[in-house]
Formats: sequence, structure tokens, C-alpha cells
Amino acid sequence: MAFKLPELPYAYDALQPYMSKETLEFHHDKHHNTYVETANKLIEGSGLEGKSLEEVVKQSHGKNQALFNNASQHYNHLHFWNWMKPGGGGSIPDALETKINEDLGGVEKFKEDFIEAGKGQFGSGWAWLALKGGKLEVMKTPNGENPLVHGGVPLLGVDVWEHSYYIDYRNKRPDYLKAFVDNLINWEYVEKLYDEAK
Repeated sequence: MAFKLPELPYAYDALQPYMSKETLEFHHDKHHNTYVETANKLIEGSGLEGKSLEEVVKQSHGKNQALFNNASQHYNHLHFWNWMKPGGGGSIPDALETKINEDLGGVEKFKEDFIEAGKGQFGSGWAWLALKGGKLEVMKTPNGENPLVHGGVPLLGVDVWEHSYYIDYRNKRPDYLKAFVDNLINWEYVEKLYDEAK
């Protein structure tokens, strides 16, 4: 089954002023689409045809780097669009907030650590909130890697590749990360992934 570029779950201008229409047009229509098209070409003859996207990501990691890079970025972006919503940020659902307090030392500390993970990822990559061994963990990964290949389940991720923020923030990655955390996160989607992963 071929991978498909999903429609955005909101209008291209719905995340302004924190993420512009131009950024979403480039990021979704060009970058994400290229990952999908390239993954579809590379999966042919790989022995992973017909597997779920998660399985392709896990099984290609460390074995078929080109396929992994594109399939993993497709996986990451499928969630990335849903990790944001107009009027995002705000309060965290109760059960998830309790778990953050237990495992990560409180919501404010989690937010600081998540932003720091994004700031501290040298070059391209992602910052994550993941569930690993029953506990929440903040982590960062280079390039297209995600917690799936490190024994975790991604619950929230922020893309720190320059194409995610450069049009709007230029070289000010910390400003982008703060805007993401304060104004864009779709906590209901994070809660849904948490409930599925428990």
C-alpha cells in the first residue's frame, strides 16, 4: 500500500501568526510530499512492501538508511500536523498532567526541558515527549529519527529542521520553540496517543 500525503487538518493560514501560510505550504506541500514520494520509490524491492509505516520505520533503521530517512520523516510529519491546532497550547488534560508531574517534575519543568531539547539538537532533528518503559521522557533525535527506534512511543514532537521555522523566525529557533509550546500544541491529540500507548 503506497504512502499518501495527508491533507492538513486545518487551513494553511490557521496557525498564524505562530506559523505562516507560506511555511505550511512549503513544509507540507513540498518537504513532506517529497518524503512520501521518495519513500514510495525506495520501498519497492526492499522486502518491506505491505508493512505498516511503523514497521517500515523500525525495520529499515540501521539497515536501509535512505528508506528509513524518508519513511521516518513521513511518520513524524503525519503526527506533526496533528500535534498543532489553531488556539493550541493552553491547559493539559488531567491524566496527562498528573503523569507529567510524576515523571518530569511538573508542567513548567517539562516545557523548559522540551524547549531545551529542541534548542540543543545540533543541526536538523526533533525534540520529543515519549513514553518509554511506562515513564514519560523528554528526548531529542537527529535528522528523521524518532523514539520508535529507541524503544519509546512518541507522544509529542517538534520539528527543528530549518524548513519548519526559518521563513517565520529566521535563525531564532528558541522563539519558534516557545511559540510552539505556548500557542500551537494540540494537547487532546497528545492525550489520545498517550491513552493508546499506555
